[in-house]
Amino acid sequence: MSDNKIARKETDALTAEQLDRRPVVAPPVDIYENKDEILVLADVPGARTDGVTVRLDKNELYLHARREDAETGSPVPSGTRAADYSRTFIVPRGIDADKITARMTGGVLRIHLPKSDAVKPRKIEVRAS
Repeated sequence: MSDNKIARKETDALTAEQLDRRPVVAPPVDIYENKDEILVLADVPGARTDGVTVRLDKNELYLHARREDAETGSPVPSGTRAADYSRTFIVPRGIDADKITARMTGGVLRIHLPKSDAVKPRKIEVRAS
């Protein structure tokens, strides 16, 4: 009979452990580039600003957003469940890391990656000799 109690405790522990696991999905992303910056738009519906992390480490841009389910009171689109969004990108050389900004509006995370002056196109004046 004590073997049965041990098996039941292991099963209960496994179930509790599984409940803590959250699915992770890659958010849909659009990337635009112009002469001044690279703009990353990530769709993270249901995530709150305080649950978003954007980090640049060497040449990798990491974004993570936590979406809560309806039981917590967070707004989540109908038919969805709690999940984490996660995506990593390789950032090209020439991005001014000190000027990177991120803003979230209406479930869309906008990350502005400004180019440094050294890599921006510039017009070279041609002089007569």
